Amino acid sequence: MPAAKSGKPAYSRILLKLSGEALAGQRGYGVDLQVLQDLVADLKEIHALGVQIAIVIGGGNIFRGMQASEAGMDRASADYMGMLATVINALAIQDALEKQGVFTRVQSAIEMQEIAEPYIRRRAERHLEKGRVVIFAAGTGNPFFTTDTAAALRACEIDANLLLKATKVDGVYDSDPVKNPNAKKFQELRYIDVLSKGLEVMDSAAISLCMDNSMPIIVFNMNQRGSMKDVIMGKKVGTLILPNH
Repeated sequence: MPAAKSGKPAYSRILLKLSGEALAGQRGYGVDLQVLQDLVADLKEIHALGVQIAIVIGGGNIFRGMQASEAGMDRASADYMGMLATVINALAIQDALEKQGVFTRVQSAIEMQEIAEPYIRRRAERHLEKGRVVIFAAGTGNPFFTTDTAAALRACEIDANLLLKATKVDGVYDSDPVKNPNAKKFQELRYIDVLSKGLEVMDSAAISLCMDNSMPIIVFNMNQRGSMKDVIMGKKVGTLILPNH
């Protein structure tokens, strides 16, 4: 992990992967405005350090395509519905950030020009260079791919220094720490360990994409205020996932 020097951030461009459920808070559905405000406060603090921020957001707080598919809905239709849910979340984050004076752009993998730009990699990079937070919505634009895979793909495309995976626990464990008080936390892992041990960090397609492109991942607890800034400043927070060599 890079160490921050003289109070400067250890990373200059990051991609933050948020689950839709994270925005729901204790409500379990929709967008909890207090959770959203806490998230935006952390993002604003990091943005003020000069860090370029991109975000991929899921839609599970509104609609989960996989669950609908398992219940009998056509998988492609269910996934497209899930992609539309991510757009709703992206607009919520955009509104909250801009109310705090942080300029943003939402780019959607499914074209909907009235509310979002189409995803164009070079345009996204230009927005980041100008200090705008770019929120990638609608996953990859394709069914059968998760927003985890979209996050890995976008992180590689924009040449991010780090993929930040926000969760409800403070890293990766060998079993569920909520159910098992003796669960062991990993400080560092290799991609191949994540795949071979079947650790539920991100889906295998996302991990493989990061592995192929040597994209480091840090898994951290988004509910601990200040933890995101600690990661950016190079402090040991959460679990770091590194290339195999």
